Amino acid sequence: MRSPNTDKPPLAVTMGDVNGIGPEILAKALATDVPWNTCFPVVFGSPRALEDARRFAPGCPVPVSVASVGEALGVTAGVPVISCGNQGPVPNPGVLDPAAGAAAVAWIEGAVRAAMAGEVGGVVTCPISKEAILRAGCPHTGHTSLIAAMTNSPDYRMCLFTERLRIIHITAHLSMRDAVAAVKKGRILQSVLLADSALKRLGIAAPRVAVAALNPHAGEAGAFGDEEILEIAPAVREAAAAGVNVSGPHPPDTVFRRAYYGEFDAVIAMYHDQGHIPLKLVAMDEGVNVTLGTSIVRTSVDHGTAFDIAGAGRARHESLLSAVVMASLLAEKGFAS
Repeated sequence: MRSPNTDKPPLAVTMGDVNGIGPEILAKALATDVPWNTCFPVVFGSPRALEDARRFAPGCPVPVSVASVGEALGVTAGVPVISCGNQGPVPNPGVLDPAAGAAAVAWIEGAVRAAMAGEVGGVVTCPISKEAILRAGCPHTGHTSLIAAMTNSPDYRMCLFTERLRIIHITAHLSMRDAVAAVKKGRILQSVLLADSALKRLGIAAPRVAVAALNPHAGEAGAFGDEEILEIAPAVREAAAAGVNVSGPHPPDTVFRRAYYGEFDAVIAMYHDQGHIPLKLVAMDEGVNVTLGTSIVRTSVDHGTAFDIAGAGRARHESLLSAVVMASLLAEKGFAS
């Protein structure tokens, strides 16, 4: 029976929506050696849902219900699970349920509070349903904005990291219309500075940051749009004047390939799908979502609840393993800003 590693930093791992693949990938991850060799995992979620998901991963330790991180640290066999006063509904795979959304929010809030109090070194999140949490009355559209609000972090960024690609988005979950309107010099500049700082804290002494354009062919000197001229290029110049090794705007149809083959250490993407599509094409199962600009370490899988395959035993857990490893690394480096 695997047991928590008391020599490693405790990490909070939130279960996500019990009707999605969160419980399954969590059980499968905990059935491997990776979390146990990397951290002291403390699950925030439903003991019942984790026990149910063990049918897909018999090697997953038995869930042990505890009331606090302090109590969790005393667990010597099994995996400690904190439900934060909300056990969640009975799992009903593939069904959108506001009760499941409310439980997911309660577990996120509990984990973030534990991180803010220094009880855990960071938070790793399994996927939630944005529709379910909105129907449950949560005013936020996802993990990132909820965590930013709780940590009073108004200028945060969503990033996707893999071994060969690091992508920082200037915005996250906005409509295309609103995302284009948010392409402004100040937001781009701050994104570059956050990227440069984060990469240096990861041990890259002189990070090479590329800034993607918004329009085809980087606007073609204004023929296809003027955002490159009015907003993006001025941000690049100002960041370079501040000492950042930054270049751009680069045509978005080639810059991610150039980064993948080692020319850049990170790319600043102008909107959600511009950054997500190339990373998920080449590293769907290895990508890790990292939040920059908050006072805690937070990583996540780079996929959603996958309601269509929930309960079928087909979900892949590699992204969760990568998220746990990344969170442990960031916690050890004192990465939180």
